[in-house]
Amino acid sequence: MFQGDWLAVTSDQALRFFFERLQDVSDATGAPQNELLYNASMLAHFATTSTTSSETFPPSPSGLRAIFDVFVLDQSNHADPDIMEAAGSQCLLLTGFFCDQLTDRHNVRWYAQLGAGFYGQASRLGEDAARRRMMHAMAGHFEFWRHQQHRLARELRDAPRLIVRAH
Repeated sequence: MFQGDWLAVTSDQALRFFFERLQDVSDATGAPQNELLYNASMLAHFATTSTTSSETFPPSPSGLRAIFDVFVLDQSNHADPDIMEAAGSQCLLLTGFFCDQLTDRHNVRWYAQLGAGFYGQASRLGEDAARRRMMHAMAGHFEFWRHQQHRLARELRDAPRLIVRAH
């Protein structure tokens, strides 16, 4: 049985963690700060949300097959900008951060194109001008952020001792 303190991470800590590390991998690229913050907040959200969450929207995606079933086969919510943003963010997470785990089983590029399209749809449908601009930016820079998240995932995998257990 595990003895010791339980590891608890607040959403603020998760946001700070992803913001700093995503900034590190994107530093030389001149990435826009608002897009950097959006990506960090998305990663923090999914890191602290269960795939089965019914209280938090959107839940963490369980896989690309679920994205296909929920957002491609069922197009009944394609007029909702929040649903389209959720679809885009889930595609970005899976084709970016989890790219290495999915490349052998799925056409990751096709899902990335879907994700950019979902963000584009969210930008066309949104009512808030600032949100529409962000969704438009995410659609246009989808590949860039997908590669930044992929780089971050590789760096985190190569540096497994980021959390040091206190004795």
